[in-house]
Amino acid sequence: MNLTDAELLLLGLVAEMPRHGYEIEHALETRGMREWTQIGFSSIYFVLGKLEKAGLVLAAAPAGTKARKTFSITAAGNRVLLAQTVAALQTYRPTYSTLLLGMIHWPALSRDEALAALDGRLSSITAEIARLENLRRQRQPMPDHIEALFDFSASQLAAERSWITNTLDYMRSKPWPTQE
Repeated sequence: MNLTDAELLLLGLVAEMPRHGYEIEHALETRGMREWTQIGFSSIYFVLGKLEKAGLVLAAAPAGTKARKTFSITAAGNRVLLAQTVAALQTYRPTYSTLLLGMIHWPALSRDEALAALDGRLSSITAEIARLENLRRQRQPMPDHIEALFDFSASQLAAERSWITNTLDYMRSKPWPTQE
């Protein structure tokens, strides 16, 4: 069984302890998980419902009228969680940046527009590196595996910043083809 990223994330949070949707939302916010995953609050119960239908989590009926469904992991859910975690760690899955689309269509822009756009991306990457480092300092101390997540993101951003700088230098040194 292959889980989506959102399903794997929520299954892991439910595996830590039984939770209802608002507790999951709180965990996502307080742990900074929004920095590296895309799941909206409105999707939490939808994804939990899918996990329940698949037999990976069990929903306890609410005790009162205002009580919330609490979800806990099943034995099957735990097996899937372990297998999917190993797969996530060991398997490369490409991600596609919009930067690639912009570079493909680079010739559609004027020289000034293209260089300015890439300069703008460099500025936003630099700002994101600073924001991430500030967030990292605010959240100290962090468990080692969470620190590694921040390192991963910072390394990706640093690599992109380096690539943009080199590409800007290269593109500025080249003659621009004239369009006839």
